[in-house]
Amino acid sequence: MTYCVGLRLDRGLVFMSDTRTNAGVDNFASARKMFNFSVPGERNITIMTAGNLATTQAMISLLRERTEAVDDRDPSILSQPTMFQVARLVGSTLREVISYSSPNGQESADAFSASVIVGGQIKGGKPTVFLVYPEGNFIEVSEDTPFFQIGETKYGKPILVRAYEPELAFGDALKLLLVSFDSTVKSNLSVGPPFDVLVYTGDSFAPTEIIRIESGDPIYQAISSGWGEALKSALDQLPSYTP
Repeated sequence: MTYCVGLRLDRGLVFMSDTRTNAGVDNFASARKMFNFSVPGERNITIMTAGNLATTQAMISLLRERTEAVDDRDPSILSQPTMFQVARLVGSTLREVISYSSPNGQESADAFSASVIVGGQIKGGKPTVFLVYPEGNFIEVSEDTPFFQIGETKYGKPILVRAYEPELAFGDALKLLLVSFDSTVKSNLSVGPPFDVLVYTGDSFAPTEIIRIESGDPIYQAISSGWGEALKSALDQLPSYTP
C-alpha cells in the first residue's frame, strides 16, 4: 500500500510519501514513490504515485523518456505551458499505461489501477496541486480542498483536517504531516518509513528541500512519542461520560 500527501500553503507546496511496497510477514520491500522534474528558473514539477507498482513505474519511465530532446518523444512534461496541461499529460500517460497493460477489458484494468498527485509551478502561473484518477481525469486544490491524499488515506486525514492552516510555516507543515504519517503507520502495516519529503517555495522554480526521513530520525521519533503522550493527556482531561 501507499500513503502520499500534497499540501498547498501560502508559502508554497509540501509533498510527502512513504516508500513501502510490500508488507508480508517476512518480506518488507520499499520503492520510491516521489519523482521530480525541474528546469531551474522556469518550472518545478513533483509527482507522487499510488497503486499498481508496475503501472506507476511504467508511467514515470514514459514521462522521463519523453523529456529527452527527440522530436518523436513529445509530448514532454518539460514543454507543457501550464500546470493544467501537465496534469492532462500525466492523466493521459497514466490512462495509456493502464490501457496497454489491460487488453482484456475493465476487470483487468482494475488490477493495474493507480492514482497520482502532481504539483508544482511553471513560470507565469501559481503553485498548485492536482489529483489524477486512474481514468485520466483530475481535480485541482482549492481553498476548500487545500491538500490531496492517495493510498491509505483514512488514518492520517483527521489531523490534517483539524490542524491545517494555509499560513503554516514549512517546519510546522512537516510536523503536521509527520503526525499524519505516524498515525497511518501505527494503524496499517502496509505504510512505513523512510518518508520522502519535498518542500517547494513559491516562485523559486527549484526544490527548496529534498529530504528522506528514516525510521530512527530523532525528530520523527520525538514527534511520534510526543503526539502519543499528548493524546493520552488530552483524553485524561476530557470529562468522563456518565449516563
